[in-house]
Amino acid sequence: MMIRTLLLTPWMTPCRVIPWQRAVVLTYLGKVEVVEEYDVTIAAPSLTIRAPAVVRQRRATTVRAKRPSFSRTNVFVRDAFTCQYCGELKAATALNLDHVMPRSRGGATSWDNIVASCYPCNQRKAGRTPEEARMALRRRPFRPTSLPSVAPVAAHDHGVPAEWQSYC
Repeated sequence: MMIRTLLLTPWMTPCRVIPWQRAVVLTYLGKVEVVEEYDVTIAAPSLTIRAPAVVRQRRATTVRAKRPSFSRTNVFVRDAFTCQYCGELKAATALNLDHVMPRSRGGATSWDNIVASCYPCNQRKAGRTPEEARMALRRRPFRPTSLPSVAPVAAHDHGVPAEWQSYC
């Protein structure tokens, strides 16, 4: 069962997406309160509960300023789910990662050399640099200092669940 739970800050703003199992544990520890539930029931030998859809932290937690880790999803979020060659907004399933300096020429897989690209543009560029392929980058790749806190929600390929709509 792939049920995800939206975790809110004490101020009711999205914080991150967590597994429903973690949300249940946090609820029983008294660290979160359930705000919305799914219509799915979870049965255990001693009790039956509804799966938590949205939970809110009871107390504020200190968050250390940490630079985002390099990942496919984070690159898509940095580039706003937009192909950096043609500029079209695409779903995550219609995008891939493109090495600006091709790997065959020593290009690294890093924030500074990877952009989001749609499949047709990636095929057109092939193993060349953008200049050689006569394709202009909309924005040079860079290492972000932060990403939107709702990045996991935006990256959710199946859309935002109805229970999350009023919080996102």
